[in-house]
Amino acid sequence: MTSVFGPDVAGAEDAAAASALGGPGGHEEVVFCQDRQSGLRAIIAIYSTALGPGLGGTRFYPYQSESAALADVLNLSRAMAYKNALAGLDLGGGKAVIIGDPDLVKTEALLRAYGRFVESLGGRYITACDIGTYSEDMDIVARESRFVTGRTIPNGGAGDSSVLTAFGVFQGMRACAEHVWGSTSLDGKTVGIEGVGKVGHRLVDHLVADGARVVIFDTSQAALERVQAQHPAVSVAASRAELISSQLDVYSPCALGGAVDETTAEVLSARVICGGANNQLAHPGVEKVLSDHGIVYAPDYLVNAGGVIQVADELHGFSFDRAKAKASQILATTKQILAAADADGVPPAVAADRLAERRIAEIGRLRGIYLRQ
Repeated sequence: MTSVFGPDVAGAEDAAAASALGGPGGHEEVVFCQDRQSGLRAIIAIYSTALGPGLGGTRFYPYQSESAALADVLNLSRAMAYKNALAGLDLGGGKAVIIGDPDLVKTEALLRAYGRFVESLGGRYITACDIGTYSEDMDIVARESRFVTGRTIPNGGAGDSSVLTAFGVFQGMRACAEHVWGSTSLDGKTVGIEGVGKVGHRLVDHLVADGARVVIFDTSQAALERVQAQHPAVSVAASRAELISSQLDVYSPCALGGAVDETTAEVLSARVICGGANNQLAHPGVEKVLSDHGIVYAPDYLVNAGGVIQVADELHGFSFDRAKAKASQILATTKQILAAADADGVPPAVAADRLAERRIAEIGRLRGIYLRQ
């Protein structure tokens, strides 16, 4: 793969990226954005606009290579199309990544340059927050683009979208608990959370209030200390390996993607995997391995949709109560998908894909009915 930005180290991600771009049902549009003066290097990927403009956050991350950034944005934008479809939103799937360490290179000029590129797409892509970006950043991006959501409350936005992301994950976890143990309560269950940042620490609040025992791990000592200060009874694992090999009922990946692979399935005692991270499965086929091990995997793009529901509501004049009510439906949708998976003899991830694809096809085809402007 030839780098658009400059010299790049080709990696294993190239094949996956090329496949996503060129394969059946591939992406509609991928845009490489560069502003040398501000240091902006970004990629915007639009997977589908069948249901509406592609909505998805902007991830600001120090990728090791452009190939890695491209592979990530392609996977994330596809997941957003499925997430928005399952959430019942009239929005397609898009995502953006900015390459670099936000603590070192994020500036007003860079964010405004990025906003100009978002604006140039004419509303085909609507951006929001993700890892490395915050509502305050979206306020800056919005100074150059109309197509921004996830803004601060003083600027008419919904504020931190992790509030309903964590709430939605908790609803999905309750559905899994009922499916496995016969009750939506997590009382007395042990939940291991990997990553207690934006979403993870809020998920701890819900679980502790519900009576669960919680074990956490994070590479950030500050994040661990924040949770322990609020919830002294929460245990801390010394390493990720210790967390996933400990006696758990539920494993909740809430950090970066790719956390679940064959090795995880072999060592995991948990009956349920349900977390807030995007793209939790390391590669296709892992969902079958989990099913074979008797592990119920709640598809990440299903249960972590609370955040996108929150920021999407902003587009209509934000109402927290309305957004929370819609996020509450994640409980029922998760139940529906788990039941369909059992009925069809397929993993839940396959059942979720089928439901999302059916809605995209059925509702998307209505665009073919001409409406006079």
